Amino acid sequence: MSLVLSGTQPFDDPPAPDRPVIRRLAPLLVNQIAAGEVIERPASVVKELVENAIDAGATRITVELEEGGVKLVRVTDDGVGLDKDDLPLALTPHATSKIAEADDLDRIATMGFRGEALASIASVARVSIRSRVRGAESGWSIACEGGATREPTPAAGPIGTSVTVRELFFNTPARRKFLRTERTEKGRCLDWVRDLAMAHPLIGFTVIDGDTKPLELPANQTPRQRAVALLGKELEGELLEVAVDQFDDERGVLVWGLIGRPSIARPTARAQHLFLNGRTIKDRTVLHALKEGYRGLIDPGRHPTAVLLLETSPTAVDVNVHPAKLEVRFRDSSAVHRAVLTGVRRALQEADLTPTVEAKASPQAPMFGPVQADLSAVMFAERVRESRDDARLATGWSGPPTPAPPSIFAGPNEPPVARRAERVLQVMDSYLVVEDGDGILLIDQHALHERVMFQTLLERLGQARAQDGSLEHQKMLTPAVGPCESSALERLDEVGDLLRVLGIEASLAGPTSVGVHAFPSLLLSRKVEPASFVAELLQRVDRGEVRVGSETASEAALHEVLDMMACKAAVKAGDPLSEHEIAELLRLRETVERSSSCPHGRPTSIRIGRSEIERLFARR
Repeated sequence: MSLVLSGTQPFDDPPAPDRPVIRRLAPLLVNQIAAGEVIERPASVVKELVENAIDAGATRITVELEEGGVKLVRVTDDGVGLDKDDLPLALTPHATSKIAEADDLDRIATMGFRGEALASIASVARVSIRSRVRGAESGWSIACEGGATREPTPAAGPIGTSVTVRELFFNTPARRKFLRTERTEKGRCLDWVRDLAMAHPLIGFTVIDGDTKPLELPANQTPRQRAVALLGKELEGELLEVAVDQFDDERGVLVWGLIGRPSIARPTARAQHLFLNGRTIKDRTVLHALKEGYRGLIDPGRHPTAVLLLETSPTAVDVNVHPAKLEVRFRDSSAVHRAVLTGVRRALQEADLTPTVEAKASPQAPMFGPVQADLSAVMFAERVRESRDDARLATGWSGPPTPAPPSIFAGPNEPPVARRAERVLQVMDSYLVVEDGDGILLIDQHALHERVMFQTLLERLGQARAQDGSLEHQKMLTPAVGPCESSALERLDEVGDLLRVLGIEASLAGPTSVGVHAFPSLLLSRKVEPASFVAELLQRVDRGEVRVGSETASEAALHEVLDMMACKAAVKAGDPLSEHEIAELLRLRETVERSSSCPHGRPTSIRIGRSEIERLFARR
């Protein structure tokens, strides 16, 4: 058959492609494919071998590296060991002592269970194993290269197992090309050992790299001792303990851990370590609960320091959802989320989160020379001195007490203010200087009042929603009208439900104008201009800074808008405060939740401790 097109010569049909034929893959190729799932780099080898050592009941594990683990990874343990008959099976695909039947997959209680781990490693490296079981006079060794396993031979050695992996990816050079520098690969190996060591504090760990020991941890440490040893002893005083016991049934969970104060939050999540039943995991449920616990205490772009160890029944979690077992699936993820969130919030609520300035002497400074302080404490002291002529000193006074005016801080229907504030200095019409038992507190009046406003709004909104209502609001006699970009006005219908919950009624008042017919009473009492507030909210929605739509997004948007409201309603930097206003603000600081930071995570207060003040004046 031929085809003829107008103006062309006939030509034959193109040849049909060869029909693909299904083939049974060679065992070596099967193992190499399996290795691609779990063996990405030397760190993967370290992880698998150390997990096997933990499952073997080791009390001491040593990891040796050469050239970042590419040339050599050797893991030695003092566990139960393997006998002569076990050694060949250990290198056989899908052979394991950890599962026997299908139901075992639903109750995995060991670190490893994928039978092809050692076989996969042996398919892409030169592997040898030496092992001796307790009670045996000698041990045995076996070697495997490129999938070819030799017969076991007698070998001397202590009780336990030593697995040596040489020349990783020697027979798959394409994979070897994807490896990074020696330093990077070694760092990733160390990261895995640190994580596994953190989850198993009773086991001693040593890492040997040439002539150095970058990691050496004794056995029989407490979880706190192990975590502090790995996070850094300088953080010990900055870590708060989390403890929640909801292990009451097969779906329950027990949580223990250490979380950092908001002041040591970091720009990346590298200082977050999550473990489940002794296994390192990365889980969105746990991470979301952790982040939610810090809402309003740290900047949204920063990440808290955390070590969280979770224990649950093996039947309450599926660990067979990821080749490297990093991801898990909880049977009841809401219970896990609730337990972690409860523990994190409780630990933060019970702690004094006021950050402390630490004075640090300059290495070049003489004993009584200039001293530098974090957060420019000396510069702040100089500014206080320069502005003292304009500062207000709120102290006790003679004669009968002056009646307290109505509070301007929490809106109507609030208790009266405290009668007076003692030993308080307002400087630059922005900051309060207060003496407390541990030193001096520097308080940002706007940030603190913003937190007060946020908590007040949040509580009132919670009460209103419990009754299917909206935030207390006031109808306008005439609409408040203001300018708004046309693209932002198009989002008015999209945020209608959000506005109704907040007690805001708004409509178009023209092609570039918005009209507000009802507005929250608290914001009106704080003289927040309704039209400009709604216009700003619509513009933020239009820019994607406030997201609405799904239930989760709407709840986050609600908090964003409450942040806006609190910021608008709060006293500003530069606002002079009366004695009574200062007293009321300090009173509320003692009663409001999370008063150490504003809703955006900035600190409301900073403490300069007595010892730091003494250092500044060379008294220590």
